[in-house]
Amino acid sequence: MHPVLFNLGPLTIHTYGALIAAAFVASISLAAHEAKRKGIEPERVMDLGLYIMAAAIIGSRLMQVAVEYRYYLAHPVEIFQIWKGGLVFYGGFIAAVFTAIWFLRKHNLPVWKVGDIVAPSIPLGQAIGRLGCLAAGCCYGRPTDLPWCVTFSNPDSLAPLGVCLHPSQVYESIGSLGIFIFLYAYRKRTAFEGQLFWMYVLMYSVLRFSLEFLRGDIERGFVELGGFNLSTSQAVAVFAFLTAVVMMTRLKKCKKPAT
Repeated sequence: MHPVLFNLGPLTIHTYGALIAAAFVASISLAAHEAKRKGIEPERVMDLGLYIMAAAIIGSRLMQVAVEYRYYLAHPVEIFQIWKGGLVFYGGFIAAVFTAIWFLRKHNLPVWKVGDIVAPSIPLGQAIGRLGCLAAGCCYGRPTDLPWCVTFSNPDSLAPLGVCLHPSQVYESIGSLGIFIFLYAYRKRTAFEGQLFWMYVLMYSVLRFSLEFLRGDIERGFVELGGFNLSTSQAVAVFAFLTAVVMMTRLKKCKKPAT
């Protein structure tokens, strides 16, 4: 598509980086607005967002490097070239969760209440960020002859050139947008704290597991689980789905009313 947004003299602005930045701004802004509605200091949530942003970038890149370690051993400089794409969402999500728990405990903030506050912001950011993947050509889909396939022609693209591919980035963007709309509409009807956050984990794990079948980037890492050969992201999605079911059951039993 369009890996480079524009050039300012020697400075190159990559579309991927610009859209990832836009995703974080939109997500943090929405979370701060929701925090105010729920009686949490918006500034504190914005601080949390900055920590999460840093952890998400580092964690997602580390998982990408771990999955494709052979490539990065041969091209170590590219480990730091994140503007070219190559961020594994689940790596960033895991790092962000641990960072958020540390931050919330340090500042004595209610974990599940804040989790519900930020839950709709996550798929909103994903919906925007995946368009950056489309622009860069990363996370591309399998070859297809469907009428809505995409063909990459820009030599700077990370996708195979001249091949009609599933627009897997668009699929995930639309799916994430749907999750965002559902969570945002449902946010005032939750029965207990933590419900919205784990609903997000549940829905996204189903979305990601399904879309992995349409991904065409070969170096995805594979895990054998119950006799099935799953991609790394599919294995994480299975674990995330089961964890979400268990946590929602436990929190429902404890049932601290959402506020």
